[in-house]
Amino acid sequence: MQLRYSVSTMWSHVKPLYITLPLYHLLLDPEASRSVSAQHSCFVGEAVSAGDALCEIETDKAVVTLDASDDGILARIVVAEGSKNIRLGSLIGLLVEEGEDWKHVEIPKDIGPPPPAAKPSVPPPSPEPQISTPVKKEHAPGKLQFRLSPAARNILEKHALDANQGTATGPRGIFTKEDALKLVQLKQTGKITEPRPTPPLPTTPTAPLPPQAAATPSYPRPMIPPVSTPGQPNVEGTFTEVPASNIRRVIAKRLTESKSTIPHAYATTDCDLGAVLRARQNLVKDDIKVSVNDFIIKAAAVTLKQMPSVNASWDGEGPKQLPCIDISVAVATDRGLITPVIKDAAAKGLQEIADSVKTLSKKARDGKLLPEEYQGGSFSISNLGMFGIDEFTAVINPPQACILAVGRFRPVLKLTQDEEGNAQLQQRQLITVTMSSDSRVVDDELATRFLESFKANLENPLRLA
Repeated sequence: MQLRYSVSTMWSHVKPLYITLPLYHLLLDPEASRSVSAQHSCFVGEAVSAGDALCEIETDKAVVTLDASDDGILARIVVAEGSKNIRLGSLIGLLVEEGEDWKHVEIPKDIGPPPPAAKPSVPPPSPEPQISTPVKKEHAPGKLQFRLSPAARNILEKHALDANQGTATGPRGIFTKEDALKLVQLKQTGKITEPRPTPPLPTTPTAPLPPQAAATPSYPRPMIPPVSTPGQPNVEGTFTEVPASNIRRVIAKRLTESKSTIPHAYATTDCDLGAVLRARQNLVKDDIKVSVNDFIIKAAAVTLKQMPSVNASWDGEGPKQLPCIDISVAVATDRGLITPVIKDAAAKGLQEIADSVKTLSKKARDGKLLPEEYQGGSFSISNLGMFGIDEFTAVINPPQACILAVGRFRPVLKLTQDEEGNAQLQQRQLITVTMSSDSRVVDDELATRFLESFKANLENPLRLA
């Protein structure tokens, strides 16, 4: 891939500025080359130096700063701030050398965005033979049409009667069996006459009807006010359209892909956090600050090391066991949910995991994550315990095979036995964890064994050292 940077050999005093991204960003995030949006950091007439931030480019997954490559004055902003769907390589501004008249700079005609790639020519489809469709019989205008019940339809056809000669008394204007019998009685007493036979319509072939006309029922609903007035969704003035960011569009796409293509299976267990909370208090005395979530990440990583068959993904043809244990941790941001990755988590200590989580979480909320910091991962953890959620199920983050949903730890009274065998009530701190797994990779039996090992590792913090 060849990138176009902001240098022009044809114009020595005018330097065009193009939307460009670092090469490593394009290699790790190919989706970013489709469309981006810009946020300006400089103003027209402002002097800039090489390396100054000109604007921020929001791609599908990150925010990247576009820096100036030369000294000069920003003479023209071609793309307005906040514009969306800007193609990579588009001209966004002009930079002139210091001392030049920047107020009267015009956009050079020979400079513009790179020409789009030529699409392969597709031969036009062969014309299909048109099939003549007979004209559908329409009801005479001015006559009120009814919806007929099956019994009423049979009675009217048997006695050659027309529903328009009677009155519909059924709910929502339905012509019922009783209404048809009344017509039969009126006909027998001579109070109504038989309807004239309708001459057959010509069978001249005509053009096919549009889909809307073909879908029209034989007996449309009558123009009778309904019992209740339903709401009117999507009517102008009844809603507020909320613009979706690039990140939220990607999240929506991936969640839909996950739930529609991955067979989710769920397994749940409770873990006792008593030993973890005591170990955490001991670490605090030594001025080592770690959270319960750091213990959970470490326990998941150790369990994956013990059971490498769970540390896998589905590549479209079969399971693929991954060489590294990289834990993706879900972080909620204003732009949406993003999952920074703790690399080689099984080899890291609790303090190192805690430092990594804090650093990556802050960068995620500031929109400063690099592509290699949120892409990849072999196993995900989503913890909503800090929001007071007891338990929940999470959606798998493809191409991963598993995600662990963690609720809050809560006090629970349990009946236990002391050393002498006497029953007693003890308070335990329990959390509920639910693992969503891809059944193609991790079946129910393997998921059960994984949760049993995870529970044993978490309830015995010495195994995590």
